[in-house]
Amino acid sequence: MIRKIIHIDMDAFYASIEQRDNPELRGKPVAVGKGSERGVVAAASYEARKYGVHSAMSSKVAKDKCPHLVFVANRMAIYKAVSTQIMEIFLDYTELVEPLSIDEAFMDVTENKKHVQSATFIAREIKERIRETTGLTASAGVSINKFLAKTASDYDKPDGLYVIRPEEAETFVEDLPIEKIHGVGKVTAGKMHRLGIKTGRDLKKQSLAWMNRHFGKVGLHYYNISRAIDERPVNPQRIRKSVGTERTFEKDLQENFEIITALYHIEKELIRRMEKSGSFGRTITLKVKFSDFRQITRSKTMEDPIVDFQTLHHNAKEILAGINLQQKKIRLLGLSLSQLDQKKGGQAVQLELDF
Repeated sequence: MIRKIIHIDMDAFYASIEQRDNPELRGKPVAVGKGSERGVVAAASYEARKYGVHSAMSSKVAKDKCPHLVFVANRMAIYKAVSTQIMEIFLDYTELVEPLSIDEAFMDVTENKKHVQSATFIAREIKERIRETTGLTASAGVSINKFLAKTASDYDKPDGLYVIRPEEAETFVEDLPIEKIHGVGKVTAGKMHRLGIKTGRDLKKQSLAWMNRHFGKVGLHYYNISRAIDERPVNPQRIRKSVGTERTFEKDLQENFEIITALYHIEKELIRRMEKSGSFGRTITLKVKFSDFRQITRSKTMEDPIVDFQTLHHNAKEILAGINLQQKKIRLLGLSLSQLDQKKGGQAVQLELDF
């Protein structure tokens, strides 16, 4: 049976909610985040994107690109509430809903609650219901697997609906510029260009051995997607892989006591998130971004999961002590835990990953 997969991606989700709730922002370039010197853009409206503003960009650079950019504060509680409304719409059609984030999800509607044969019809109806319920627009991609559905949803944004039919799948991928293939980032795209790979067709010509030689473990993935193959099921029980938090500082940190104090508060927040999610990890990773934007990470893995603040604090400080910070200024600190377990009945139970 050919699967029918839909990928729904909300259009400029955070910024669109702000424009919806504040009519004065409509039609203006809007960025969600702090507009301070050390702030970071969390989301940008389509009006802002025309100037080259995008998420994860520093607020300073964003304002240089778009001097009349309007910054609004993050209202995560509102975004989560709207996300819940949208996910409830998805569940009206199928239980096979796999959220990727707060504003996008895969759906498998091969067999669905509405007994509708056309996935395109379902995607169109979902888009209409989202608009009626939330006042927001979404883009949808429809195809035979997750890779193609995700690629299709990006193809006609905003408020788009793009369908890649089974007989069109391989040709569609062959004609894609390598940069447009989901999962191929800027660094990999650059490497592929140097190897003479500019389109999906160029990639498809290569053998699996060639893929593995140049791209290692991810070579099989590139080999498959160049042939429009993606056997991954829509998994409604996606397992969280890590819990983390980070902070960009208004002023660069250089003194040791400043760094230790900042790390202490990050550790406190990480413990709070761990306890809220019920997930406790064995691998602790410290991320440090310096004032010149150079970034390093250092990790340490324990035999048992970290379940209390003192253990986290001791190991985080130990990792930090192993980094040479002399004459260096720190812009950002982040801390995360991976190899997650769930604490149940006072015992930590290893989560099983379905490979």
